Amino acid sequence: MKPISPRPSRAAFALTFVGLAAAACAPLNTYYKPGASVAQVNRATTACEVQALRDVPISTQIRREPPRYVPARRHCDADNNCTTRGGFYVPGELVTFDPNEDLRNRVEAQCMADKGFAPVSILACPGNVARAAPTRATTTLPALNPKSCVIRNSDGSFQIVTQG
Repeated sequence: MKPISPRPSRAAFALTFVGLAAAACAPLNTYYKPGASVAQVNRATTACEVQALRDVPISTQIRREPPRYVPARRHCDADNNCTTRGGFYVPGELVTFDPNEDLRNRVEAQCMADKGFAPVSILACPGNVARAAPTRATTTLPALNPKSCVIRNSDGSFQIVTQG
């Protein structure tokens, strides 16, 4: 069982990002096809997310983990006066999960692959590269190479550049 996280399952692959400072250091995880426009990627991703959700709907389930027994403890002070505290049970935690999530993610990925897109993770550019590059937003996805990196802009857009 995998707990449902508060973040959407495939939103990390979307090309829209919240302009948080922490996000500036994170890699860009997206579907990619060199020469495709960012708008095409967004439309294809949305269409595939909708298809995957229709074909493999959310099935939220709640389970309670088993209780845990905390055994009795004996505590002695410096004068060797000892007390024992009885053991007790800690109730099991409630866990919410969606058993369809992995299949839905595979259906989405297959849909994107059928459209020619592959998942990629592009590392954030080092600070000196980001500072040296003029502020722009990528509108058409370039061919990637090992020196490619991403600069996240404050408006949520991004720029893919090649270092060196």
